[in-house]
Amino acid sequence: MTHSTTPTADVVLPCLDEAAALPRVLARVPAGWRAIVVDNGSRDGSADLARSLGATVVHEARRGFGAACHAGLAAAEADLVCFCDCDASLDPGLLPGLAAAVRAGDADLVLGRRRPQGRGAWPLHARLGNAALARMLHRRTGLRLHDLGPMRVARREALLGLGLTDRRSGYPLEMVVRAADAGWRVTETDVPYLPRTGRSKVTGTWRGTWRAVRDMRAVLRAPAVPLEVTAG
Repeated sequence: MTHSTTPTADVVLPCLDEAAALPRVLARVPAGWRAIVVDNGSRDGSADLARSLGATVVHEARRGFGAACHAGLAAAEADLVCFCDCDASLDPGLLPGLAAAVRAGDADLVLGRRRPQGRGAWPLHARLGNAALARMLHRRTGLRLHDLGPMRVARREALLGLGLTDRRSGYPLEMVVRAADAGWRVTETDVPYLPRTGRSKVTGTWRGTWRAVRDMRAVLRAPAVPLEVTAG
């Protein structure tokens, strides 16, 4: 996965103690694409393991899903930037299918709509929280999305132009809200969602889900921010 020129696409993988899942995840990153593993304070050797497997490793000291995602976006160089969880619940090998619509100019932001595969893939409380947020998103933006999941693809410069500020669990939703405010074409496509490898830090617990919903509701309450840069 090493590269000497600008990669076809960059895949941002926020990581906190995901050593058990990293080999499988990195093996599924498409050829010619660069994996950017953003270590957010792991204590299980995730950073060294990712580096040994050929990934580019970025260290982000500030804890938070959004902080890790944005550090990866800042480190990206390719025109297309993808985001994917690092726990093996989602398959990076599916990203070219999502990226095709962006490359073709048919969409500006494509999200993977998670379809649970197997028992325990998506706990009920997490699904209910996601559904509630999708309804609130529709009221706020008019977008009819079923899922606000972490797998997504957009163009790097356009993403940077959104001026994202959330550094916690609200980051994925803020991306969609600001994209909608900027007039982006936002679409979703089905992707299988598997039981994660290792212990969940967010949606695997009621407390984690509550925190994520709280952060995202704050994003929805924030006023629209005028944007000068759109995906075009």
